Amino acid sequence: MFNATFYLRRLHSLCGLLVLGMVLFEHIFTNSMAIFGPQALNGALAMMELIPKPIFLGLEVGGIAIPLLFHGIYGIYIALQAKNNPGRFGYVRNWNFTLQRWTAWYLVVFLIWHVGYLRLYTKGVTGTPISYELLQNYFQSPIVVLLYVLGMFAAIFHFCNGITTFCMTWGITKGPRAQTVVSYLSMCLCALLCLITLTFMGSYLI
Repeated sequence: MFNATFYLRRLHSLCGLLVLGMVLFEHIFTNSMAIFGPQALNGALAMMELIPKPIFLGLEVGGIAIPLLFHGIYGIYIALQAKNNPGRFGYVRNWNFTLQRWTAWYLVVFLIWHVGYLRLYTKGVTGTPISYELLQNYFQSPIVVLLYVLGMFAAIFHFCNGITTFCMTWGITKGPRAQTVVSYLSMCLCALLCLITLTFMGSYLI
């Protein structure tokens, strides 16, 4: 008998791990160039512009937007059914379960703001290219900096904790010990990516 929920949940986890991971690492790698100065970041951004626009647009829509929309919409459906109880039990895994859903809610709002302003309005409508100078001016507001850092932290935790849930969903880690090891390594990756994020954000504020 065909179980739609079974396959939808696996497609949901696959889209999250691959697409969110790809977007996240690209953003962190590109923005980390700011550590080496304006020319390094602008050079990295210029490399992206070398991709023909029809191909780039196709990748953005078909390879990123549609999978993320599915992941987000189906994720909201899952989150509305979830029962979060970290205060009652206090287990690390239970807290991670809850934070996975809290970060998801924040990411929905953050991505609408971030993509809507920088990608659709600034780059799409006004035709202004993204550059070190534009981002440095953008991050002059402490509120914008705080919201952006929280958005990056939310995306990083959501992805890294998602590695653990992905491995459990797909039967890669079947025992408690294997799940604990993967969870520990995922949180180490989370801490590293958050540290890199704080470092390149500091570069914009200099």
